[in-house]
Amino acid sequence: MRMRKRPNLEPRMQKCAELMIERPEQLRGLWKTAGKEIMGREAEKLYLELGCGKGRFTVDTAAKLPEVFYVALEKVPDAMIIAMERAMDRAVRNLRFIDGDAAGLCQIFAEGEVDRIYINFCDPWPKSRDAKFRLTSPGFLRRYASVLPRGGQIHFKTDNLPLFSWSIEQLEKEGWQLSEITEDLHGQGGEIIMTDYEAKFAAESIKINRLVAAKTEKTLDLSAPPLERMRFAALRDARGYAESLRDKETEE
Repeated sequence: MRMRKRPNLEPRMQKCAELMIERPEQLRGLWKTAGKEIMGREAEKLYLELGCGKGRFTVDTAAKLPEVFYVALEKVPDAMIIAMERAMDRAVRNLRFIDGDAAGLCQIFAEGEVDRIYINFCDPWPKSRDAKFRLTSPGFLRRYASVLPRGGQIHFKTDNLPLFSWSIEQLEKEGWQLSEITEDLHGQGGEIIMTDYEAKFAAESIKINRLVAAKTEKTLDLSAPPLERMRFAALRDARGYAESLRDKETEE
């Protein structure tokens, strides 16, 4: 679904300009130092969120973790402006935004520089030929492994069970250690910081899948041999079932 064009986007972005990192590649290797200057205190950790959307989870998480320098990456300015305005309204000091794409992570962050990565409700890209665009595909997982230290984590949430199952397979093949795996996050109770999508899903009793993946000495990164082409990677769910059958027929 295409994001509705926000009115007066440019002046709204200018009002939030202090929250935007305009040339993030210049901070490669220096993010925690920058975090200290921005926060006015030592940044104990650097957390990165990929695809922050409207920023409900982003702002609530950053506000709850004032000792962490939290960076949110989003390539859709019409969504990001809502997140930035939320951060401004809450006066969250330890949060900054990047207008960019996850494919360029290694140009922005140095090896082992990011302590945790959040991926929430990413596009499932159900067709097999588009599997490489999924944020939990091997190509992206190796980028994450390159910017995370050993023990660094990915926190992944999705409402799409076929994507979740496929992601578990990729993470295991790529050498990540999995924990906290659940297919019903909200059914477990406890305090949960939600995205806007997640709040809507919860109201509709749609189950949420979640896991934590930690980098180990066996985790493959960009130094590993080149990836082979993924085949038969369609997601066979209600939203992509017909497309997945056509993909399989084409590949066969």
